[in-house]
Amino acid sequence: MLAAYAESMDFADPLAGLVVGEIDEPARPEGWTTITMKAASLNHHDLWSLRGIGLPAERLPMILGCDAAGIDEQGNEVIAYSIISDAHIGMDETIDESRSILSERYPGTFAQRVHLPAKNLIAKPADWTWAQAACLPTAWLTAYRMLAVRSGLKPGNTVLVQGAGGGVATACIALGSAMGLRVWATSRSEEKRERARELGAHQVFESNARLPERVDAVMETVGEATWEHSVKVLKSGGTIVISGATSGPNPPAALTRIFFKQLSIVGSTMGTLEDLRNLVALCDVSGVRPVVQAEFELADARDAFSVLASGDVFGKLVLTN
Repeated sequence: MLAAYAESMDFADPLAGLVVGEIDEPARPEGWTTITMKAASLNHHDLWSLRGIGLPAERLPMILGCDAAGIDEQGNEVIAYSIISDAHIGMDETIDESRSILSERYPGTFAQRVHLPAKNLIAKPADWTWAQAACLPTAWLTAYRMLAVRSGLKPGNTVLVQGAGGGVATACIALGSAMGLRVWATSRSEEKRERARELGAHQVFESNARLPERVDAVMETVGEATWEHSVKVLKSGGTIVISGATSGPNPPAALTRIFFKQLSIVGSTMGTLEDLRNLVALCDVSGVRPVVQAEFELADARDAFSVLASGDVFGKLVLTN
């Protein structure tokens, strides 16, 4: 079957190990089901895998991709939840230490057919496009959990979203506005700042700019390049929710400011299956939909990866089958 997969890994040149072509369909684990992929969105996780981070060489070749929407074996339109976990119903899959996501231990979603546990499927809203639905399970789910579960924010609070443009950041802007938050956003790009305003940001600023007032929380996915700014702009008792570090994993500590102002640094990753259901419900009620920058045929996956690697992205890039 046709798939986009990692054949080798190179930290400096991640696309060197990317192959788009025919591969034997992986064996389906006992008790799992299969969906026909209609759309699958790219994430920075896919580039990290090609760099050799989180994907050991002994698991190669590995079909990439965490997110997908498609048709199950009964003909239903579904969204795939990417976390593979032994957690029982009602437990938090994101803190199961044995968890993984598709494309880490098990083949991912950038293929014509995808195997996964039947419990990992939820219904796709009928009026959503395949591309929109495929954006939810990683970036949009991560943003939802950051805002609705981990931040402690209440309607009317002010939240700063660092690095407007990426999938998680654009989701934070749109969802934060829908949740009744006052959303501020930063970007180095004037174009991205204006697009953030169109998404629902109440004010936009250049990266690391002085703000009119301090904020209740910061949604941080950039890391090293924005960390000191994130700490400085918080009110006393404020919270940074961090789910990524695309600019680097070693930010300045700023420890004196953190303890003196009693700031909270909260980690967040992905979300639970229940979070995903709640996210779909919120989007349905509010009318908010994921921002899709471009769609590519699965056979043209290398072109999509090239755009992602360039950093010139606002919203999500999606592969279709």
